[in-house]
Amino acid sequence: MATKKAPAKKPAAKRKTAAASATKAAAAKSSVAKASKEDLLHYYKEMLAIRRFEEKAGQMYGMGLIGGFCHLYIGQEAVVVGMRAATTENDTVVTSYRDHGHMLACGMDPDGVMAELTGRRGGYSKGKGGSMHMFSHDKKFYGGHGIVGAQVPIGTGIAFAHQYLEEPAVSLTYLGDGALNQGQVYESFNMAALWKLPVIYIIENNKYGMGTSIERSSAKSTELYHRGQAYGIPGQQVDGMDVLAVKEAGEKAADHARNGKGPFILEMMTYRYRGHSMSDPAKYRSKEEVQKMRQERDPIERLRGMMLDQGLVEETELKDLDRAVKARVSAAAEFAQNSPEPDPSELFTDIYVEA
Repeated sequence: MATKKAPAKKPAAKRKTAAASATKAAAAKSSVAKASKEDLLHYYKEMLAIRRFEEKAGQMYGMGLIGGFCHLYIGQEAVVVGMRAATTENDTVVTSYRDHGHMLACGMDPDGVMAELTGRRGGYSKGKGGSMHMFSHDKKFYGGHGIVGAQVPIGTGIAFAHQYLEEPAVSLTYLGDGALNQGQVYESFNMAALWKLPVIYIIENNKYGMGTSIERSSAKSTELYHRGQAYGIPGQQVDGMDVLAVKEAGEKAADHARNGKGPFILEMMTYRYRGHSMSDPAKYRSKEEVQKMRQERDPIERLRGMMLDQGLVEETELKDLDRAVKARVSAAAEFAQNSPEPDPSELFTDIYVEA
């Protein structure tokens, strides 16, 4: 009688990879189960709105309707949408020049954002700020800053104001992996830790500071959430392409900061599909690298796939939602183009604060 051969064992590395994939799939299923259909659709719509807005902005830039710099947020949508879901309307936001997504996630009107991009009177900064310098006191969004890393001490100062005025608020201070190597960032870390300020430093690690990869710009380690260890600031690395993972980590960090325990660092592992700005051809990375990220980790497609797999939505429902979002973005573009240009006298307004 012939004896059956025992099935060949998979190599250890493959077994670990399969186990890790199964664990991730289970975690994703568990995360979806914790959220309602309404919440998931809301996150999906918010991310989709940012994606379609940025696509339209890129198109308008190509047509010469947007001047100056324009840094698109395509690919990173899960970070701001997840953090917004984890925080409250009392919390403040400050970020760098890649800021359109943050504005929309804060609830700023697409009409006003697009009008500002085109330098029109109906924009949030009355046509004077452009892509990188928009503000909304009502939505507690304090920029939009063009100087690399300069928003970090500002966000830290806002956190000090929250503490001094005894406000139940947290300062969400966003920065990129390139900005993390700026000196003022560590001055801010020291001050925030010393005074236990309610601030979350959110590092949007999209792997490239302009055209320089993180491997070429970060000494010793590319794990950036450790950078606060010298000051006793806890940190966590997060899958920034998963809106539910971002929300979960954001809630943990907000709870830490809101309860008087001081600052927290979140390193969001994310990716931008376009160049650093519209003038960047992004030749420092391959098309295959970008395509692989789009196919395997796109935040919108991942959430869409999870909802469909769980039977929470129908394909037609998502298509209707996409049509509605595109119509809203088109209306914003039309509003911007029909809005008048600012009067030259506007150059002399908003310069000083009356005390």
